[in-house]
Amino acid sequence: MDRRTFSQLLSAGLFTAGIQTSAKAKSAGQAPFNLKYAPHFGMFQQHAGKDEIDQLKFMYDMGFRALEDNDMMGRPVETQVKIGETLARLGMDMGVFVIKFDGFFDKSHMTTGDKAWTDTFLQACHKAVETAKRVNAKWATVVPGNFSRQLPMGIQTGNVIEVLKRGAEILEPHRLTMVLEPLSDNPDLFLRYSDQTYSICKGVGSPSCKILFDIYHMQRNEGNLIANMNRCWDEIAYIQIGDNPGRKEPGTGEVNYQNIFKHLKTKGFQGVLGMEHGNFHPGKEGELKLIEAYRKADLV
Repeated sequence: MDRRTFSQLLSAGLFTAGIQTSAKAKSAGQAPFNLKYAPHFGMFQQHAGKDEIDQLKFMYDMGFRALEDNDMMGRPVETQVKIGETLARLGMDMGVFVIKFDGFFDKSHMTTGDKAWTDTFLQACHKAVETAKRVNAKWATVVPGNFSRQLPMGIQTGNVIEVLKRGAEILEPHRLTMVLEPLSDNPDLFLRYSDQTYSICKGVGSPSCKILFDIYHMQRNEGNLIANMNRCWDEIAYIQIGDNPGRKEPGTGEVNYQNIFKHLKTKGFQGVLGMEHGNFHPGKEGELKLIEAYRKADLV
């Protein structure tokens, strides 16, 4: 961290008022958060610049101990290797990346049981294993795509379970877990609710198929967040953050993140919480306010 950045953080009050610095930090940085929040590349670009490694170092200095990168599979291999080495050196965890392929989000690629789509997904699973090895990733996001208007929902659910079973067979030997994400982006999506996702994970019956509980999407689709988390707890492997409305940092919407983080700490949650949201405020000041928002919500 350069002196200018340090001065900005001092003026923002981020090194005062109960925030202790870490004696183990390599530079003048903040103490780690109580929970393992994972920023993504670009979130602190105004301070750290465009280089991914510099951004990782800035995240570490700010107290973050994990990274989330949906686009990791699309990055050059040499970049993946550098990111993995830096994470290991800093002692940071790798959060989710997305198992992507053409049509993964907006086509009925699992619900119909179509062999060509299944083969495409399984090929992506093999590629995901290699990506995970480079960055020491344990979780990868999977979206089953759209529902089909030609098939009953029970048949579609059975098709999704069968496809995911085959994916789990590829991932399980490598201890890579696909986390299924129910979404709220559009009404054509097949997977929308936590209980629906829970039943699919039970049907697959593999440690490599679990739930990604995205608080932003679940607040929009079903609410009752803590109760629904508790009901699905033994199948939840990963959590993502975003306030609603707006999908920005905690404190900018209606979700009581301080209570949720307190609940997660009480539950003994040791996993990663992906910061899959934008910055509410622009520029460098907005990046500092985002960090302040997490410090405030993290005081549990």
